[in-house]
Amino acid sequence: MSFDPETLVYDAKGLLPCIAQEAETGEVLMMAWMNADAVARTLETGRVTYWSRSRASFWVKGESSGHLQELVELRVDCDRDCLLALVRQTGPACHTNRRSCFYTALRDGDEVEIMAPMAE
Repeated sequence: MSFDPETLVYDAKGLLPCIAQEAETGEVLMMAWMNADAVARTLETGRVTYWSRSRASFWVKGESSGHLQELVELRVDCDRDCLLALVRQTGPACHTNRRSCFYTALRDGDEVEIMAPMAE
């Protein structure tokens, strides 16, 4: 059965969340938004493409920073309203220069930074 990005369940703004996960280690790297065109571009190019809500434009992860996400596999969740992108990440995934955007843990009511920025 061939895949049609239009069969996914998008929110009222035409978006759905996409979680990026390192394919080899299972490390969760980040979450960003995609629309149908971003999904199609990602599948066509093998470079993960997101939709920037603040800029109202496409962005290819790593296009300006060099911290690329090469698509290994794109997965659809059971409700078809969220995607999981298994990727090969080059460098940090987070704009704070950390490997993952999930670098703050909630422990005993406190926020604890558990990951430092990567060396340049």
